[in-house]
Amino acid sequence: MSLTTIRSPPSLSDYTPLPDHQSHTPTSFFSPTKPILHHHSPSTKAWLTSPTQLGKLPFFPLDLTTRPTPPESLALSPESLPTTYEQALDVFVTSQNLVLFSPQAEVGLTIPYHQISIHAVQKIGEFSSVYLQLELAEGGSGDDEWDAVELTLIPASQKREEEVTVGGRRPKTETERLFEAISDCSNLNPDPKGEGDEDEEEEEDGARIIFEGEAVEGFSGVFAGARDGGLPAAMPGSSGWITAENVHEFFDEEGNWIGGGEGDGDAGGEGGGWVLSESMLGGGAGTVHRMDEDGAGEGDSKRPKKE
Repeated sequence: MSLTTIRSPPSLSDYTPLPDHQSHTPTSFFSPTKPILHHHSPSTKAWLTSPTQLGKLPFFPLDLTTRPTPPESLALSPESLPTTYEQALDVFVTSQNLVLFSPQAEVGLTIPYHQISIHAVQKIGEFSSVYLQLELAEGGSGDDEWDAVELTLIPASQKREEEVTVGGRRPKTETERLFEAISDCSNLNPDPKGEGDEDEEEEEDGARIIFEGEAVEGFSGVFAGARDGGLPAAMPGSSGWITAENVHEFFDEEGNWIGGGEGDGDAGGEGGGWVLSESMLGGGAGTVHRMDEDGAGEGDSKRPKKE
C-alpha cells in the first residue's frame, strides 16, 4: 500500500478512540472493524520548507503562496521565511495509517507508516513541532526513483496538559502526544518484507542440520525406547550446545560425526546410540541411524531392520 489521495474529510466516527478500545475486552482476535484512533490533532500547521517540493503533496500545490503565520513564523530566519509554505491540516493518527487532511484545500493524504522514514521532535525557537520525512515511492533510499518530502507539523496548542500515568501525573505537550502516537503506530505496522528479504530468510532457514531418528510409526517426533525399557538414546549434542570451541569433539576435519561425551550419541550402551550417516555432506546429510547390537553402524549406510 502506498500514499493515497482522499477527497472526503475523515470523521471521528470513522474510528474507535484508543481509550474505548482499551477499556473493552475484544470479542475477536481478528482486526477490529474500525481503525483505532490513537491521536487527533485538528488545525495543525504544516510547513514545507522548500519550493522544489511544491506539487508533491496534494495540499501543497505548485501555485501555493501561503507563508508561515505568527507566532511560530517569528522564529524563522529572514532567509528561510520566503521559501517556507504553510497549510492547515487535521491530523489523524490511526492504527492503520497517518491521515492528513486540509479543510481549506478539500484534499488529504493517507500515509502508510513504513513510508515515514524519519519522525522526530523538532524545536522552532521556543515552539515544538514534529518533523516527518515521507518517502513518496516504496523503493527506499537505495531505489533509483526514491523521492522524499520533508514536512513539519506544528500542533495548535503548545500548552502542557496533565496526563495520568502509572507513576502519577506528568504534563505533556500536544507535540509530545502527537509524536508518541506516531511512534506507537509505526511499531504496530513494521516495514513489509521485500522479495529479496524473503529469499534471504529462506536461505538462512535452510542452512541447518536436521536430525532424525527411529520414529514410532504414525507419530511425529516420537522415538522408540531402548531395549531395556529405558528412554531413547540421546540425540547428538542434546546434553549441551555444539560450539566453535567443542565442535572438534563431535566432528572430524572432514565433517564426519565422531560422537561427543556421555549421552551425546556416543556409540555403546545396550540400547544403542545415534550415529550420522557417512554421507553427511551428501544426499543423506542429517540422517541418523540406530546402531546394530554388535556396535556396527557407523560405517554402514543402510538402516538396520526392525526387530
